Amino acid sequence: MGVEARLAEASFSPERELASFTKTSAGAGAVVSFTGLARAQSKEGRAVRRLILEHHPRLTARSLDAIALATAERFRLTHLLVVHRCGPIAPGEAIVFVAAAGTHRRDAFDAVDHAMDRLKSEAMFWKREDYDEGSGWIEPTEADAQDLARWRR
Repeated sequence: MGVEARLAEASFSPERELASFTKTSAGAGAVVSFTGLARAQSKEGRAVRRLILEHHPRLTARSLDAIALATAERFRLTHLLVVHRCGPIAPGEAIVFVAAAGTHRRDAFDAVDHAMDRLKSEAMFWKREDYDEGSGWIEPTEADAQDLARWRR
C-alpha cells in the first residue's frame, strides 16, 4: 500500500494531484477525493483577506503522517494521499486534498471522510483569519468534535 502525507508551503493543483494519484492507483476499483478550499467569509460573515496556517515543520509533518497511516490501517486501501497547505492562503485556494484508492468504494469514501475529520481537529496547525480590520483565531467547533467522535464508536 502506498501512503503519502505532504505539507505544501505553496499553492498546489488538486486536479494535478488527482490525475497523478489516479495514475499511481491503477488497478484500484475506486478512487475518492476531497478538496478543501479557503473560505471568503468567516463563520460570522466577515470578509476574509487570507487564512494563515501557522505550523511547526516537524510536529505538523508528524501529525499528518500519523493521521494518514492510521487512516490507511483502518480501511482496505491500496493508496492514500494527503496534501495540506501551510502559511498564507488566499480565499478560493486549496487548503487540503485527500485521495483514497481501494478495491471497493465504501472503504475509499470512508477513508477520505475519516482522514478529513481527523485533519480538521488533530493536525498540528494554528489557524488564523485576517480581515480588513484585525484577525481572529480559528478553533475546532463542537460539530468538529462530534464528527471526530463517530469514528471512536
